[in-house]
Amino acid sequence: MSEHGVVLLDADAVARLLGPVAAADAVAAALRAGVDPEACPPRVNVIVPAGQLLLMPAAAGTYAGVKVAGVAPANPGRGLPRITGSYLLLDGRTLLPLALLDGAALTALRTPAVSAVAIRHLAEPDAAHLLLFGAGPQAYGHLDAARAERPLATVTVVGRSHEPANALVVYACGLGLDARTGTPADVSGADLVICCTTAREPLFDGRLAPDHATVVAVGSHEPDARETDSLLVRRSAVFVESRAAALREAGDLLIPQAEGAIGPDHVTGTLADLVNGRVAPSPGRPRLFKSVGMAWEDLAVAAAVHRTITPDGET
Repeated sequence: MSEHGVVLLDADAVARLLGPVAAADAVAAALRAGVDPEACPPRVNVIVPAGQLLLMPAAAGTYAGVKVAGVAPANPGRGLPRITGSYLLLDGRTLLPLALLDGAALTALRTPAVSAVAIRHLAEPDAAHLLLFGAGPQAYGHLDAARAERPLATVTVVGRSHEPANALVVYACGLGLDARTGTPADVSGADLVICCTTAREPLFDGRLAPDHATVVAVGSHEPDARETDSLLVRRSAVFVESRAAALREAGDLLIPQAEGAIGPDHVTGTLADLVNGRVAPSPGRPRLFKSVGMAWEDLAVAAAVHRTITPDGET
């Protein structure tokens, strides 16, 4: 804690204080409490010489906050994280600072938590084979989150680089899973497919996804980038965090719409619809959850982290 009473939470503290299940529970609880993602302030994206500077403010309940995140594509080549930044958590009534959290660690916790809520409602209860596209921090977080939600037995990792993909396989084996590296063609045998990459073009042929599969795509938030192809989107029941955010930022949906593959009303429902029981996925077709990342999610998870060090729940 600083001399001004602001709690400083580094990456290790954020990871230690809140696990994947608790983080997912915090996201779901926010939606049950009435948070309206459609009214969430849009992300402010500023282009800077090193990449992008993202500003994400939100307020709900007794908390407010803002994430300042950097996306620096050249950082991995320097041995530095691609995602940087900080999250300032504020008292919602006075707007006085309460905590400063490591922004990259919060993102690494929040994004899998959102995906986990979708997996709870969309994935087959007996989903056992996970196919992971990507081998970075988000892949590790999503493996942990998916494993907490479904009885995974097999993990296939598809990565651009041999060494990181093998490292993730070793990690998965250490969890007691049957893990190996694979190719995009392995989508055909997967129950759950998670895409957490920096790809700007589709990662696999959408015809390969089984009708019972759930696909989670989290890697992009730009209208001209996507991880899934138009065929998969057209085949699938599509769920998003917010229709407004998806129509601003989700290239996975905007590109097929521009191609005429889908209409603007193709989205089946939102995460709030699923959590609050307003919609349910229909059988016989893949389920696609497309996430762009939203400020209300950062706030929900940051507030949950803060509550772990204020057991009475007071801010």
